Amino acid sequence: MTPYDSSAAPTPAARHPLVDGFGRTVTYLRVSVTDRCDLRCVYCMAEHMTFLPKAEVLTLEELDRVSSAFIGLGVRKLRLTGGEPLVRKGFMGLVEGLSRHLRSGALDELTLTTNGTQLARFAGDLARHGVKRINVSLDTLKPDLFRTLTRGGDVAAVIAGIDAAQAAGIAVKINAVALKQDNAAEIPSLIQWAHARGLDMTLIETMPLGEVEADRTDQFLSLEQVRRELASYWTLTDLPLNTGGPARYVRVEETGGRLGFITPLSHNFCEACNRVRLTCTGTLHTCLGREDASDLRAVLRAGADDAGLVDAIRLAVDAKPQGHDFQIARGEAPATRRHMSTTGG
Repeated sequence: MTPYDSSAAPTPAARHPLVDGFGRTVTYLRVSVTDRCDLRCVYCMAEHMTFLPKAEVLTLEELDRVSSAFIGLGVRKLRLTGGEPLVRKGFMGLVEGLSRHLRSGALDELTLTTNGTQLARFAGDLARHGVKRINVSLDTLKPDLFRTLTRGGDVAAVIAGIDAAQAAGIAVKINAVALKQDNAAEIPSLIQWAHARGLDMTLIETMPLGEVEADRTDQFLSLEQVRRELASYWTLTDLPLNTGGPARYVRVEETGGRLGFITPLSHNFCEACNRVRLTCTGTLHTCLGREDASDLRAVLRAGADDAGLVDAIRLAVDAKPQGHDFQIARGEAPATRRHMSTTGG
């Protein structure tokens, strides 16, 4: 039980769907619980990150309260992210508290995105609290390349975490960022490895978010090109699958597995966007590629009641932009200054 159990029962005002100014209903919330991570992936973080002071980060109780308010407004899918969510002290208590919304039927899915390094420790508890599906970020199976891309990570720890999750009955989807200079040639074998283990896989185009040392122009790989190459030797059958996110899915007939493509640059997905993101500081971003921001932490810490919090959320969502306009070009500044690790997955 938490101080916000009453939030599970929405007030009459909260029962109206959360709809933005373009008529899109928001049903998916991604919540960053921390900006910290035990890896330093080159496209996600600067090598020497300055992390947020504890006072600026929402408490677990505040994270629960905001998440519960969104659920009362019709959010059906809640994804917990970071940084790396499993490094947040007390994180499993947050998962346990939020799982009450699964039991009540207010929430369809409670899930998370993780780098997998801590999964071997926590997979059993996640399953016990109703987490049935997770995403694991894994860009390569090559130990040396993994160590380079993550600045010191151990791919064996990630694979052990995946094993533990599957043993606990959790479905795992692999997320891989397509990197022209690093893993482009490995993508087919990575897909085969995932599908042989019964794992879905999604490929993601690198996105211009946050200042990092590398020039993303050198690493951008269009997934339209990747799909054409895969289709030259595999049979790709389009699927009507919708998991609540932006991926478009195919079945690879030769492997029998599902493969998703997330293409924010070569083919954006804004027209059907159903999601918003809450950072660990309580900033609500209604668009991944815009500098829009609504400070829900200020609302919480000013003593707002549940109705005031709901009003602030509705006001922010009503102003959700029609879409982003990601561009990757040499010398161009990133679309936003905030790092993906801060934005939340």
